[in-house]
Amino acid sequence: MARLIELLALPVGSRILDVPCGQGRHARLLSEAGYRVEGVDYSRHLLAVARANDTLSHYSRHDMRRLPAGWTGRFDAAVNLFTSFGFFADPGDDQRVIHEFARVIRPGGVLVWHGSSRDGVMARFLARDWWTTDDGTVVAHERSFDPLAGILTVLATWRSPANPRRGLPRHGEREYRIRLYTATRLAELCVAAGLIVEQSYDDWNDVPLTRRTSSMTLVARKTAQ
Repeated sequence: MARLIELLALPVGSRILDVPCGQGRHARLLSEAGYRVEGVDYSRHLLAVARANDTLSHYSRHDMRRLPAGWTGRFDAAVNLFTSFGFFADPGDDQRVIHEFARVIRPGGVLVWHGSSRDGVMARFLARDWWTTDDGTVVAHERSFDPLAGILTVLATWRSPANPRRGLPRHGEREYRIRLYTATRLAELCVAAGLIVEQSYDDWNDVPLTRRTSSMTLVARKTAQ
């Protein structure tokens, strides 16, 4: 969070949009730091958790492809954090999301984007791995990648020696897909929306992005209009 605030470089009281905000773990800390924060998510459950744990931020339910019309130029910054991008089936929806970020940011405002870098993920690609959690649950991931679509598919399976939490199955599986982007392609999407990527980093570190960076942070600024 300290690094995020450093990258935002905004005075206390600035308006920040956290989208999608999930359970509000970042919105709450930004509000505690003195910013006026709007958290947006599509999950009613996660928004309920966020509101229960945070009385400083404001939370609302919206599709990030279609943010409220009245929000045009409302925010000094928007943040999209920890691989919260690329899950729509239609790649055109990703472009719509970037356009919506740009629309709700004021001219001169910033977008901080953090997520996976296709270059780095492919440079270190693991077809499968597994680990054991503190309660003895064995978790395994099997991965495949479609280089034409840019889609990474992950099949996660788990098996517990005993039921660690009431109501949860001892074993199961879940599959998810994410479209991975290079920094170059994301910068192109930003330019098309009126955002210029000014900084790129290896994860949250204050070191430049490289071709082996698996997670990257991009800082884009909205051009004056």
